Amino acid sequence: GVNFEAIAKPEWERGDHMTPLKKALEHEKFVTASIDAIYAAAYEARDFRAMQMLDWFIKEQGEEEKNAADLITKMELFGGDSKGLYMLNSELKARVYTAPSLVL
Repeated sequence: GVNFEAIAKPEWERGDHMTPLKKALEHEKFVTASIDAIYAAAYEARDFRAMQMLDWFIKEQGEEEKNAADLITKMELFGGDSKGLYMLNSELKARVYTAPSLVL
């Protein structure tokens, strides 16, 4: 059977409003390193099909890191301004999910 267990709480304190954003970017960099390690293993094994599939993940993860870094930059620029926060919130809620396509 399947056993569900508690998820450990994060090992960091929330801190100020920038801390979660910086932790998110740190996590995106961790994911990037994980994908890179998988790609390196595929390269070493000469698994060209896996490398081709991983190309999509590498591109997508680059966008995720950029989005996280851009959000930090925007918050540093106008995070203390209520009008700026309102505009940023409007921008973020207007995002539309697009299902990924693995077609290369």
